[in-house]
Amino acid sequence: MRKWHLKGLTAVLVMMLLITACGTKENNTAAVNEPVEETPTEAKVLTIANPADIQSFDFQNNNTTISESVLVNMYDYLLRNDADMNKVPVLAKSWKQVDETTWRFLLRDDVKFHNGDAFTAADVKFTLERLSTDTSLKQNSLYKQIKAVNVIDDYTVDIVTDGPDPILLNRLSRMGSGMLPSKYIEAEGIEGFLAAPVGTGPYKFEKWTKDDRVELIRNDDYFGGAPKWDKLVFRAIPEASTRVSELLTGGVDIIADVPSTDVERIETADTTSIVKTPVQRVLQLVLRSTEGAVTADPKVREAIDLAIDKQAIVDSIAGGSGIVTRTSVTPGNFGADPSLYKQTLYDQDLAKTLLTEAGYAQGEAVLSLSVQSQYKEYAEVVSAMLTQVGFTVNLDILEASAFSEKMSSKTFGEMFMIGIGNSLNDASNNYNRFLLERAAGETDYNNPEVETLLQAALVNMDPEERTTQYQQVQQILAEERPAVYLFQVEAVYGVGAKVEFAPGKDEMFYAEQINPK
Repeated sequence: MRKWHLKGLTAVLVMMLLITACGTKENNTAAVNEPVEETPTEAKVLTIANPADIQSFDFQNNNTTISESVLVNMYDYLLRNDADMNKVPVLAKSWKQVDETTWRFLLRDDVKFHNGDAFTAADVKFTLERLSTDTSLKQNSLYKQIKAVNVIDDYTVDIVTDGPDPILLNRLSRMGSGMLPSKYIEAEGIEGFLAAPVGTGPYKFEKWTKDDRVELIRNDDYFGGAPKWDKLVFRAIPEASTRVSELLTGGVDIIADVPSTDVERIETADTTSIVKTPVQRVLQLVLRSTEGAVTADPKVREAIDLAIDKQAIVDSIAGGSGIVTRTSVTPGNFGADPSLYKQTLYDQDLAKTLLTEAGYAQGEAVLSLSVQSQYKEYAEVVSAMLTQVGFTVNLDILEASAFSEKMSSKTFGEMFMIGIGNSLNDASNNYNRFLLERAAGETDYNNPEVETLLQAALVNMDPEERTTQYQQVQQILAEERPAVYLFQVEAVYGVGAKVEFAPGKDEMFYAEQINPK
Protein backbone atom coordinates (compact mmCIF):
# COMPACT_ATOMS: atom_id res chain seq x y z
CA MET A 1 0.00 0.00 0.00
CA ARG A 2 2.77 2.40 0.83
CA LYS A 3 4.46 1.71 -2.51
CA TRP A 4 1.24 2.31 -4.44
CA HIS A 5 0.59 5.49 -2.46
CA LEU A 6 4.02 6.92 -3.31
CA LYS A 7 3.57 6.18 -7.00
CA GLY A 8 0.16 7.86 -7.00
CA LEU A 9 1.50 10.88 -5.16
CA THR A 10 4.38 11.20 -7.61
CA ALA A 11 1.96 11.16 -10.53
CA VAL A 12 -0.18 13.87 -8.97
CA LEU A 13 2.86 16.08 -8.35
CA VAL A 14 4.04 15.69 -11.94
CA MET A 15 0.61 16.68 -13.25
CA MET A 16 0.53 19.74 -10.96
CA LEU A 17 3.96 20.87 -12.16
CA LEU A 18 2.91 20.52 -15.80
CA ILE A 19 -0.25 22.57 -15.21
CA THR A 20 1.70 25.22 -13.31
CA ALA A 21 4.37 25.37 -16.03
CA CYS A 22 1.73 25.83 -18.73
CA GLY A 23 0.04 28.55 -16.74
CA THR A 24 3.31 30.34 -16.18
CA LYS A 25 4.16 30.20 -19.85
CA GLU A 26 0.81 31.69 -20.80
CA ASN A 27 1.17 34.46 -18.22
CA ASN A 28 4.70 35.30 -19.38
CA THR A 29 3.59 35.41 -22.99
CA ALA A 30 0.80 37.79 -22.09
CA ALA A 31 3.22 39.97 -20.09
CA VAL A 32 5.61 40.18 -23.02
CA ASN A 33 2.97 40.89 -25.64
CA GLU A 34 0.89 43.43 -23.73
CA PRO A 35 2.26 47.04 -23.75
CA VAL A 36 3.23 48.41 -20.32
CA GLU A 37 2.10 51.94 -19.59
CA GLU A 38 4.83 54.01 -17.94
CA THR A 39 3.83 56.82 -15.62
CA PRO A 40 5.67 59.96 -16.76
CA THR A 41 7.97 61.44 -14.13
CA GLU A 42 6.87 64.94 -13.21
CA ALA A 43 9.60 67.50 -13.81
CA LYS A 44 11.02 69.07 -10.67
CA VAL A 45 10.66 72.81 -11.19
CA LEU A 46 11.75 75.37 -8.60
CA THR A 47 10.18 78.82 -9.01
CA ILE A 48 11.45 81.81 -7.06
CA ALA A 49 10.02 85.35 -7.12
CA ASN A 50 12.33 88.34 -6.62
CA PRO A 51 11.30 92.01 -6.48
CA ALA A 52 13.46 92.79 -9.54
CA ASP A 53 15.09 91.18 -12.55
CA ILE A 54 18.77 90.50 -13.14
CA GLN A 55 20.71 93.22 -14.93
CA SER A 56 22.32 90.92 -17.51
CA PHE A 57 24.14 87.60 -17.86
CA ASP A 58 27.50 89.36 -17.72
CA PHE A 59 28.55 88.54 -14.16
CA GLN A 60 31.18 91.26 -14.34
CA ASN A 61 28.74 93.99 -15.31
CA ASN A 62 26.15 93.49 -12.56
CA ASN A 63 26.06 95.20 -9.19
CA THR A 64 22.92 93.88 -7.49
CA THR A 65 22.54 91.03 -5.03
CA ILE A 66 19.45 89.88 -6.93
CA SER A 67 21.56 89.36 -10.05
CA GLU A 68 24.13 87.35 -8.13
CA SER A 69 21.47 85.28 -6.36
CA VAL A 70 20.31 84.01 -9.76
CA LEU A 71 23.60 83.78 -11.64
CA VAL A 72 25.38 81.69 -8.97
CA ASN A 73 23.43 78.76 -10.39
CA MET A 74 24.99 79.25 -13.85
CA TYR A 75 28.53 80.30 -13.04
CA ASP A 76 31.10 78.96 -10.58
CA TYR A 77 33.81 80.75 -8.61
CA LEU A 78 37.29 79.38 -7.95
CA LEU A 79 36.23 79.17 -4.29
CA ARG A 80 33.32 80.32 -2.19
CA ASN A 81 32.24 80.87 1.42
CA ASP A 82 30.42 78.25 3.44
CA ALA A 83 27.80 79.12 6.08
CA ASP A 84 30.56 79.99 8.57
CA MET A 85 32.38 82.21 6.05
CA ASN A 86 35.19 79.70 5.58
CA LYS A 87 36.66 79.40 2.07
CA VAL A 88 35.83 76.11 0.33
CA PRO A 89 37.03 74.85 -3.08
CA VAL A 90 34.86 74.99 -6.19
CA LEU A 91 36.75 75.26 -9.50
CA ALA A 92 40.07 75.47 -7.65
CA LYS A 93 41.18 72.34 -5.79
CA SER A 94 43.65 74.22 -3.63
CA TRP A 95 45.54 77.50 -3.33
CA LYS A 96 48.54 78.95 -1.54
CA GLN A 97 50.24 82.30 -1.16
CA VAL A 98 53.59 82.27 -2.97
CA ASP A 99 54.66 85.73 -1.81
CA GLU A 100 53.08 89.00 -0.70
CA THR A 101 51.58 89.67 -4.13
CA THR A 102 51.16 86.19 -5.68
CA TRP A 103 48.67 83.38 -5.12
CA ARG A 104 48.88 80.02 -6.91
CA PHE A 105 45.72 78.05 -7.69
CA LEU A 106 45.47 74.39 -8.71
CA LEU A 107 42.35 73.84 -10.82
CA ARG A 108 40.01 70.90 -11.28
CA ASP A 109 40.66 69.01 -14.53
CA ASP A 110 37.14 67.57 -14.94
CA VAL A 111 35.09 70.71 -15.55
CA LYS A 112 33.33 71.66 -18.78
CA PHE A 113 31.39 74.72 -19.78
CA HIS A 114 27.80 74.28 -20.86
CA ASN A 115 28.89 74.33 -24.54
CA GLY A 116 31.34 71.47 -23.98
CA ASP A 117 34.57 73.49 -23.81
CA ALA A 118 36.98 72.34 -21.12
CA PHE A 119 37.61 74.76 -18.25
CA THR A 120 41.33 75.56 -17.98
CA ALA A 121 43.75 78.16 -16.68
CA ALA A 122 43.22 80.11 -19.92
CA ASP A 123 39.66 80.83 -18.81
CA VAL A 124 40.86 82.12 -15.43
CA LYS A 125 43.29 84.41 -17.21
CA PHE A 126 40.65 85.69 -19.63
CA THR A 127 38.03 86.22 -16.90
CA LEU A 128 40.20 88.08 -14.42
CA GLU A 129 42.14 90.15 -16.96
CA ARG A 130 38.90 91.38 -18.53
CA LEU A 131 37.51 92.15 -15.09
CA SER A 132 40.58 94.00 -13.88
CA THR A 133 41.25 96.08 -17.01
CA ASP A 134 37.84 97.05 -18.44
CA THR A 135 36.88 100.14 -16.47
CA SER A 136 33.39 100.18 -17.99
CA LEU A 137 32.44 97.04 -16.04
CA LYS A 138 30.42 97.63 -12.87
CA GLN A 139 32.62 95.23 -10.89
CA ASN A 140 35.95 96.62 -12.12
CA SER A 141 36.69 98.79 -9.09
CA LEU A 142 36.84 95.73 -6.85
CA TYR A 143 39.26 93.85 -9.12
CA LYS A 144 41.63 96.42 -10.60
CA GLN A 145 44.19 95.36 -7.96
CA ILE A 146 44.89 92.28 -10.13
CA LYS A 147 48.05 93.05 -12.09
CA ALA A 148 48.58 89.82 -14.00
CA VAL A 149 47.27 86.28 -14.36
CA ASN A 150 50.06 83.88 -15.34
CA VAL A 151 49.26 80.46 -16.78
CA ILE A 152 51.72 77.89 -15.42
CA ASP A 153 50.03 74.96 -17.16
CA ASP A 154 46.47 74.04 -18.16
CA TYR A 155 45.44 73.53 -14.55
CA THR A 156 47.78 75.82 -12.61
CA VAL A 157 47.55 79.60 -12.53
CA ASP A 158 49.23 82.42 -10.59
CA ILE A 159 47.26 85.56 -9.74
CA VAL A 160 49.49 88.58 -9.14
CA THR A 161 48.28 91.80 -7.49
CA ASP A 162 49.80 95.27 -7.83
CA GLY A 163 50.61 95.28 -4.12
CA PRO A 164 49.69 93.34 -1.00
CA ASP A 165 45.98 92.49 -1.11
CA PRO A 166 44.60 91.16 2.20
CA ILE A 167 41.26 90.22 0.65
CA LEU A 168 42.09 88.62 -2.70
CA LEU A 169 40.40 85.36 -1.70
CA ASN A 170 37.29 87.34 -0.74
CA ARG A 171 37.26 88.93 -4.19
CA LEU A 172 37.49 85.55 -5.90
CA SER A 173 34.49 84.16 -4.02
CA ARG A 174 31.90 86.76 -5.04
CA MET A 175 30.09 88.33 -7.98
CA GLY A 176 32.41 89.41 -10.75
CA SER A 177 34.73 86.43 -10.52
CA GLY A 178 32.37 83.81 -11.96
CA MET A 179 34.45 82.06 -14.61
CA LEU A 180 33.78 82.89 -18.28
CA PRO A 181 34.41 80.70 -21.37
CA SER A 182 37.37 82.31 -23.15
CA LYS A 183 37.19 80.33 -26.42
CA TYR A 184 33.46 80.87 -26.78
CA ILE A 185 33.63 84.62 -26.15
CA GLU A 186 36.65 85.07 -28.41
CA ALA A 187 34.75 83.29 -31.20
CA GLU A 188 31.29 84.83 -30.69
CA GLY A 189 32.11 88.15 -29.06
CA ILE A 190 30.57 89.38 -25.82
CA GLU A 191 27.26 90.11 -27.55
CA GLY A 192 27.08 86.56 -28.86
CA PHE A 193 27.85 85.28 -25.39
CA LEU A 194 25.14 87.42 -23.79
CA ALA A 195 22.58 86.14 -26.31
CA ALA A 196 23.40 82.53 -25.41
CA PRO A 197 25.44 82.59 -22.16
CA VAL A 198 27.30 79.56 -20.83
CA GLY A 199 28.99 78.88 -17.52
CA THR A 200 30.19 75.83 -15.62
CA GLY A 201 27.42 75.73 -13.01
CA PRO A 202 24.76 73.11 -12.21
CA TYR A 203 22.16 74.92 -14.33
CA LYS A 204 22.36 76.30 -17.84
CA PHE A 205 20.60 79.03 -19.75
CA GLU A 206 17.30 78.31 -21.45
CA LYS A 207 15.41 81.61 -21.71
CA TRP A 208 15.32 85.19 -20.48
CA THR A 209 12.23 87.36 -20.81
CA LYS A 210 13.50 90.69 -19.55
CA ASP A 211 11.68 92.14 -16.54
CA ASP A 212 9.64 88.94 -16.34
CA ARG A 213 11.62 85.75 -15.82
CA VAL A 214 14.89 83.83 -16.17
CA GLU A 215 14.63 80.12 -16.97
CA LEU A 216 17.50 77.70 -16.37
CA ILE A 217 17.63 73.93 -16.96
CA ARG A 218 19.70 71.22 -15.32
CA ASN A 219 23.26 70.59 -16.47
CA ASP A 220 23.56 66.81 -16.51
CA ASP A 221 27.33 67.09 -17.10
CA TYR A 222 27.95 69.12 -13.95
CA PHE A 223 31.19 68.10 -12.27
CA GLY A 224 29.53 68.30 -8.86
CA GLY A 225 26.97 65.61 -9.64
CA ALA A 226 23.39 65.49 -10.91
CA PRO A 227 21.43 68.66 -10.03
CA LYS A 228 18.37 68.34 -7.78
CA TRP A 229 16.01 70.28 -10.01
CA ASP A 230 15.09 69.85 -13.67
CA LYS A 231 14.36 73.53 -14.12
CA LEU A 232 14.73 76.83 -12.27
CA VAL A 233 12.46 79.80 -12.89
CA PHE A 234 13.30 83.19 -11.39
CA ARG A 235 10.39 85.57 -11.77
CA ALA A 236 10.66 89.35 -11.41
CA ILE A 237 7.57 90.56 -9.52
CA PRO A 238 8.04 94.12 -8.23
CA GLU A 239 4.70 94.33 -6.42
CA ALA A 240 4.93 92.65 -3.01
CA SER A 241 1.20 91.91 -2.93
CA THR A 242 1.48 90.04 -6.22
CA ARG A 243 4.41 87.99 -4.95
CA VAL A 244 2.41 87.01 -1.88
CA SER A 245 -0.63 86.05 -3.97
CA GLU A 246 1.53 83.91 -6.25
CA LEU A 247 2.95 82.09 -3.24
CA LEU A 248 -0.44 81.47 -1.66
CA THR A 249 -1.90 80.11 -4.90
CA GLY A 250 1.12 77.89 -5.64
CA GLY A 251 2.40 79.90 -8.58
CA VAL A 252 5.85 80.18 -6.99
CA ASP A 253 7.75 78.18 -4.36
CA ILE A 254 9.74 80.95 -2.65
CA ILE A 255 9.30 84.72 -2.49
CA ALA A 256 11.77 87.32 -1.25
CA ASP A 257 11.01 90.53 0.65
CA VAL A 258 7.75 89.61 2.35
CA PRO A 259 6.08 92.75 3.76
CA SER A 260 5.47 92.64 7.51
CA THR A 261 1.74 93.08 6.87
CA ASP A 262 1.63 89.73 5.04
CA VAL A 263 3.72 87.61 7.43
CA GLU A 264 0.78 86.37 9.51
CA ARG A 265 -1.27 85.65 6.39
CA ILE A 266 1.47 83.42 5.00
CA GLU A 267 2.21 81.75 8.34
CA THR A 268 -1.40 80.80 8.98
CA ALA A 269 -2.05 79.41 5.50
CA ASP A 270 -2.02 75.60 5.23
CA THR A 271 0.62 75.34 2.50
CA THR A 272 3.01 78.19 3.20
CA SER A 273 5.41 79.33 5.91
CA ILE A 274 7.81 82.15 6.78
CA VAL A 275 11.58 81.86 7.26
CA LYS A 276 13.78 84.74 8.44
CA THR A 277 17.48 85.44 8.84
CA PRO A 278 19.61 88.54 9.49
CA VAL A 279 21.62 89.36 6.37
CA GLN A 280 24.56 91.61 5.68
CA ARG A 281 22.42 94.30 4.08
CA VAL A 282 22.01 97.68 5.76
CA LEU A 283 19.29 100.10 4.67
CA GLN A 284 20.78 103.57 4.49
CA LEU A 285 20.57 107.09 3.12
CA VAL A 286 23.57 108.18 1.04
CA LEU A 287 24.02 111.96 1.16
CA ARG A 288 25.79 114.43 -1.12
CA SER A 289 28.58 116.54 0.31
CA THR A 290 28.82 118.38 -3.02
CA GLU A 291 29.44 122.11 -2.64
CA GLY A 292 26.16 123.99 -2.99
CA ALA A 293 23.99 121.02 -2.00
CA VAL A 294 21.78 121.41 1.07
CA THR A 295 23.40 118.27 2.49
CA ALA A 296 26.91 119.71 2.14
CA ASP A 297 26.37 121.29 5.58
CA PRO A 298 27.33 118.84 8.39
CA LYS A 299 24.52 120.29 10.56
CA VAL A 300 21.95 119.42 7.91
CA ARG A 301 23.26 115.87 7.68
CA GLU A 302 23.13 115.54 11.46
CA ALA A 303 19.59 116.93 11.47
CA ILE A 304 18.57 114.27 8.96
CA ASP A 305 20.01 111.55 11.21
CA LEU A 306 18.34 112.87 14.38
CA ALA A 307 14.96 113.36 12.69
CA ILE A 308 14.53 109.66 11.91
CA ASP A 309 13.13 107.28 14.50
CA LYS A 310 14.88 104.15 13.24
CA GLN A 311 13.50 101.80 15.88
CA ALA A 312 9.95 102.90 15.10
CA ILE A 313 10.56 102.09 11.42
CA VAL A 314 11.90 98.64 12.32
CA ASP A 315 8.95 97.97 14.63
CA SER A 316 6.27 99.16 12.23
CA ILE A 317 7.22 98.89 8.57
CA ALA A 318 9.74 96.04 9.02
CA GLY A 319 7.56 94.22 11.54
CA GLY A 320 10.48 93.95 13.94
CA SER A 321 12.72 92.35 11.31
CA GLY A 322 15.74 94.60 11.62
CA ILE A 323 18.48 95.82 13.95
CA VAL A 324 19.21 99.54 14.28
CA THR A 325 22.80 100.56 13.66
CA ARG A 326 25.18 103.48 13.18
CA THR A 327 27.55 101.42 11.06
CA SER A 328 27.09 99.44 7.86
CA VAL A 329 29.61 96.72 8.81
CA THR A 330 27.52 94.01 10.43
CA PRO A 331 28.83 91.40 12.90
CA GLY A 332 30.82 88.63 11.27
CA ASN A 333 32.40 90.92 8.69
CA PHE A 334 36.02 91.90 8.99
CA GLY A 335 36.54 95.32 10.60
CA ALA A 336 33.19 95.57 12.40
CA ASP A 337 32.90 98.07 15.26
CA PRO A 338 30.55 96.65 17.93
CA SER A 339 30.27 100.01 19.70
CA LEU A 340 28.17 101.38 16.81
CA TYR A 341 26.01 98.31 16.32
CA LYS A 342 22.50 98.28 17.87
CA GLN A 343 22.90 102.03 18.40
CA THR A 344 20.62 104.84 17.23
CA LEU A 345 20.14 108.57 17.76
CA TYR A 346 16.71 110.22 17.70
CA ASP A 347 15.96 113.76 18.79
CA GLN A 348 13.55 115.75 16.65
CA ASP A 349 13.86 118.89 18.78
CA LEU A 350 17.63 118.97 18.31
CA ALA A 351 17.13 118.25 14.60
CA LYS A 352 14.94 121.37 14.31
CA THR A 353 17.53 123.43 16.17
CA LEU A 354 20.35 122.23 13.90
CA LEU A 355 18.32 123.07 10.82
CA THR A 356 17.72 126.59 12.14
CA GLU A 357 21.43 127.00 12.95
CA ALA A 358 22.21 125.96 9.37
CA GLY A 359 20.10 128.93 8.22
CA TYR A 360 16.93 127.19 7.07
CA ALA A 361 13.44 128.20 8.11
CA GLN A 362 10.51 125.78 8.05
CA GLY A 363 10.28 124.17 4.59
CA GLU A 364 13.29 125.98 3.09
CA ALA A 365 15.68 123.01 3.17
CA VAL A 366 14.60 121.06 0.09
CA LEU A 367 15.79 117.48 -0.33
CA SER A 368 15.41 115.12 -3.25
CA LEU A 369 15.15 111.50 -2.08
CA SER A 370 15.39 108.76 -4.71
CA VAL A 371 14.51 105.19 -3.84
CA GLN A 372 13.91 101.88 -5.56
CA SER A 373 10.28 100.78 -5.48
CA GLN A 374 10.97 97.84 -3.13
CA TYR A 375 11.83 100.35 -0.36
CA LYS A 376 8.94 102.70 -1.11
CA GLU A 377 7.24 102.39 2.30
CA TYR A 378 10.47 103.06 4.18
CA ALA A 379 11.18 106.14 2.09
CA GLU A 380 7.66 107.46 2.65
CA VAL A 381 8.02 107.17 6.44
CA VAL A 382 11.50 108.74 6.39
CA SER A 383 10.13 111.61 4.26
CA ALA A 384 7.33 112.19 6.77
CA MET A 385 9.77 112.28 9.68
CA LEU A 386 12.04 114.75 7.86
CA THR A 387 9.05 116.93 7.04
CA GLN A 388 8.13 117.03 10.74
CA VAL A 389 11.41 118.77 11.60
CA GLY A 390 11.21 121.33 8.79
CA PHE A 391 12.55 119.72 5.60
CA THR A 392 10.71 119.68 2.29
CA VAL A 393 11.23 116.29 0.66
CA ASN A 394 10.67 115.50 -3.01
CA LEU A 395 10.33 111.73 -3.18
CA ASP A 396 11.37 110.01 -6.41
CA ILE A 397 10.30 106.35 -6.54
CA LEU A 398 12.06 104.39 -9.30
CA GLU A 399 11.85 100.92 -10.76
CA ALA A 400 14.99 98.79 -10.43
CA SER A 401 16.41 99.49 -13.90
CA ALA A 402 15.91 103.26 -13.61
CA PHE A 403 17.46 103.29 -10.13
CA SER A 404 20.45 101.30 -11.36
CA GLU A 405 20.91 103.72 -14.25
CA LYS A 406 20.96 106.70 -11.89
CA MET A 407 23.45 104.95 -9.66
CA SER A 408 25.76 104.14 -12.57
CA SER A 409 25.59 107.69 -13.90
CA LYS A 410 25.82 109.26 -10.42
CA THR A 411 22.87 111.53 -11.14
CA PHE A 412 21.00 111.34 -7.83
CA GLY A 413 20.06 114.54 -6.03
CA GLU A 414 20.80 115.22 -2.37
CA MET A 415 19.94 111.73 -1.12
CA PHE A 416 19.18 108.22 -2.21
CA MET A 417 18.00 105.28 -0.13
CA ILE A 418 19.56 101.90 -0.76
CA GLY A 419 20.09 98.56 0.94
CA ILE A 420 23.77 97.67 0.58
CA GLY A 421 25.01 94.15 1.27
CA ASN A 422 28.55 92.93 1.80
CA SER A 423 29.57 90.12 -0.51
CA LEU A 424 33.24 90.81 0.27
CA ASN A 425 32.65 90.11 3.99
CA ASP A 426 35.02 92.97 4.64
CA ALA A 427 34.66 96.60 5.75
CA SER A 428 36.32 97.77 2.54
CA ASN A 429 33.18 96.79 0.65
CA ASN A 430 31.19 99.34 2.65
CA TYR A 431 33.61 102.21 2.89
CA ASN A 432 35.64 102.30 -0.31
CA ARG A 433 32.76 104.26 -1.84
CA PHE A 434 34.04 107.17 0.29
CA LEU A 435 37.51 107.11 -1.24
CA LEU A 436 38.06 110.31 -3.23
CA GLU A 437 38.12 108.55 -6.60
CA ARG A 438 34.87 106.66 -6.07
CA ALA A 439 33.06 109.42 -4.15
CA ALA A 440 33.60 111.92 -6.96
CA GLY A 441 30.25 112.75 -8.51
CA GLU A 442 28.24 110.55 -6.14
CA THR A 443 28.72 111.92 -2.61
CA ASP A 444 31.83 114.06 -3.22
CA TYR A 445 32.84 113.21 0.33
CA ASN A 446 36.39 114.35 1.10
CA ASN A 447 38.17 113.75 4.38
CA PRO A 448 41.98 113.41 4.17
CA GLU A 449 42.16 111.37 7.39
CA VAL A 450 39.56 108.89 6.12
CA GLU A 451 41.35 108.72 2.76
CA THR A 452 44.66 107.88 4.46
CA LEU A 453 43.10 105.22 6.67
CA LEU A 454 41.18 103.58 3.82
CA GLN A 455 44.15 103.55 1.48
CA ALA A 456 46.36 102.03 4.18
CA ALA A 457 43.81 99.33 5.02
CA LEU A 458 43.65 98.26 1.37
CA VAL A 459 47.22 96.89 1.53
CA ASN A 460 47.63 96.12 5.21
CA MET A 461 48.37 92.42 5.76
CA ASP A 462 48.23 92.77 9.58
CA PRO A 463 44.64 91.84 10.52
CA GLU A 464 44.71 93.47 13.96
CA GLU A 465 46.05 96.79 12.71
CA ARG A 466 43.71 96.70 9.73
CA THR A 467 40.70 96.19 12.01
CA THR A 468 41.70 99.27 14.00
CA GLN A 469 41.94 101.33 10.82
CA TYR A 470 38.41 100.42 9.77
CA GLN A 471 37.01 101.04 13.23
CA GLN A 472 38.56 104.53 13.19
CA VAL A 473 36.89 105.18 9.83
CA GLN A 474 33.52 104.11 11.20
CA GLN A 475 33.78 106.46 14.17
CA ILE A 476 34.56 109.39 11.87
CA LEU A 477 31.75 108.56 9.46
CA ALA A 478 29.31 108.21 12.35
CA GLU A 479 29.99 111.87 13.16
CA GLU A 480 30.32 113.30 9.65
CA ARG A 481 27.44 111.27 8.15
CA PRO A 482 28.15 110.98 4.42
CA ALA A 483 25.61 108.21 4.92
CA VAL A 484 22.92 107.76 7.57
CA TYR A 485 22.56 104.10 8.50
CA LEU A 486 19.06 102.99 9.42
CA PHE A 487 19.08 99.28 10.25
CA GLN A 488 20.51 95.88 9.40
CA VAL A 489 17.92 94.04 7.36
CA GLU A 490 16.46 90.74 8.47
CA ALA A 491 15.43 88.97 5.27
CA VAL A 492 11.90 87.55 5.30
CA TYR A 493 11.02 84.80 2.82
CA GLY A 494 7.76 83.08 2.08
CA VAL A 495 8.12 79.35 1.35
CA GLY A 496 5.66 76.96 -0.28
CA ALA A 497 4.85 73.37 0.67
CA LYS A 498 6.98 71.73 -2.03
CA VAL A 499 10.37 72.91 -0.80
CA GLU A 500 12.68 73.11 2.21
CA PHE A 501 14.66 76.34 2.31
CA ALA A 502 17.15 77.53 4.94
CA PRO A 503 18.38 80.97 3.79
CA GLY A 504 21.90 82.22 4.41
CA LYS A 505 23.02 85.72 5.31
CA ASP A 506 24.52 86.15 1.81
CA GLU A 507 20.99 86.29 0.26
CA MET A 508 21.90 83.77 -2.42
CA PHE A 509 19.49 81.23 -3.93
CA TYR A 510 21.77 78.24 -4.39
CA ALA A 511 19.28 75.79 -5.91
CA GLU A 512 21.42 72.82 -4.84
CA GLN A 513 20.86 73.88 -1.21
CA ILE A 514 17.08 74.04 -1.63
CA ASN A 515 15.48 70.63 -1.24
CA PRO A 516 12.30 69.33 -2.87
CA LYS A 517 9.88 67.68 -0.43
